Amino acid sequence: MRYRRLGVVALLAAAVCLTPATAGAAQITCEDVIVPVRAGLTAQSMHGRLCVPQGASTVQVLIPGGTYTSAYWDIGHAPETLSYRLAMNRAGIATIAVDRLGSGRSSRPASLFLDARSQADAVHRVIQTLRPRFARVVVVGHSVGSAVATIEAARHRDVDGVVITGLTHRINLPGAVPVFTTLVPAVLDARLRDYGLDLGYLTTTPGSRYRSFHTPGAPDPAALAFDEATKDVVTPTETVDTVLISTLIPLSRQIKVPVMVVMGAGDANFCGPPLGADCSSAEALRASEGPFYAPEAGLHTHVVPGYGHSLNFSPHAPEYHRAVIEWTTALPGTPARGPASR
Repeated sequence: MRYRRLGVVALLAAAVCLTPATAGAAQITCEDVIVPVRAGLTAQSMHGRLCVPQGASTVQVLIPGGTYTSAYWDIGHAPETLSYRLAMNRAGIATIAVDRLGSGRSSRPASLFLDARSQADAVHRVIQTLRPRFARVVVVGHSVGSAVATIEAARHRDVDGVVITGLTHRINLPGAVPVFTTLVPAVLDARLRDYGLDLGYLTTTPGSRYRSFHTPGAPDPAALAFDEATKDVVTPTETVDTVLISTLIPLSRQIKVPVMVVMGAGDANFCGPPLGADCSSAEALRASEGPFYAPEAGLHTHVVPGYGHSLNFSPHAPEYHRAVIEWTTALPGTPARGPASR
């Protein structure tokens, strides 16, 4: 209860800024939020950026993947087209994009404390602070963040929907090798070495992100530069929890609320032969991933054509954003929003 009260105080005390409203859209209020959490036996803090359209009753909790921060959800060079956050806000859906513990503006404990389960418990604290304000909470993850979202939803059962992106239950190990071979201690990276991180914090080698996260897509060069400039860290334990996705199968079947899975058709980490899921179409993905979820999840799927792992950088990102908006607004008990709010 102490942490819940402190989190609420943080929400109320955060600095507020107003995003100019566009034609037909409600005014959007954004604030930085710091929520007290724990990692192991140590007190830590999770940072988030909460953006609320006027009258919003649904909030999405956005969890980035490994080596990404909350910037993944709000790609800065072209927010009109690639910002997931802005697309949701313009549709009347509030968002809080968090930095996983150890990354971004969240605190950075010893890396040995950070695995997918400790991250899920931290996200649970954030959700507790949101519940008094919003009628519906949806957790949205990308890659490592999707493993965190799965664990959070299954263990704590405090959300009304789950969106999984960049993660299936069938990792394609041959295709994922490039990612593993480009991870190095962050202390060796010129931009991150001054963060005071221990050797358990990893990042990608310079110039490797296209091959690991974007191929076979063709991202805007400015977007790819943004990806490199905002890269951050991941821990080995977070990575192992995500790679060993089979350990999440019993958890996935414990999710009793609607689930949506979004994948890139060319995501070699989790899709395609010989070991990955079938991401050739939404129907094929649903058939491939359906057995891992309970019937109550009513699994809904969407495939982003011609792109790899980091879907928000795809030229087709707005199409998947619209699909998530339609799915979210159709959740039981969520007020419908008309086209004018989009």
